[in-house]
Amino acid sequence: DELWDTWDDSVRVALTTNHPDIILAALTFLKELTLCNYGVGEALVPYYRQLLSVLNLFLTKRTNIGDAIDYSQFKGNDMSTAIMETLEILEKNGGPNAFINIKYMVPTYESCR
Repeated sequence: DELWDTWDDSVRVALTTNHPDIILAALTFLKELTLCNYGVGEALVPYYRQLLSVLNLFLTKRTNIGDAIDYSQFKGNDMSTAIMETLEILEKNGGPNAFINIKYMVPTYESCR
């Protein structure tokens, strides 16, 4: 539990930096942590309120580039796509209460099931 408290603080700080590369790294960490072993996703559900509070701000942040082509989705650098992927992984692996907790923190999220 003490180890998770350290990770929780680090991930929370990373998500609140407003620096896209750091936020993307934190999202990648959450995805990999959730998928690393059975039961980890459910163990993260109590921490959703701390971890997901800032994602609502970036979920709707889109780059308006007009007619140009944005390759950030292809490169894996698109913030809203990375957030949606993370939320879907958290929902799929978080057990029966995951969706309710995600929806509470990110009201615009729609279930992937």
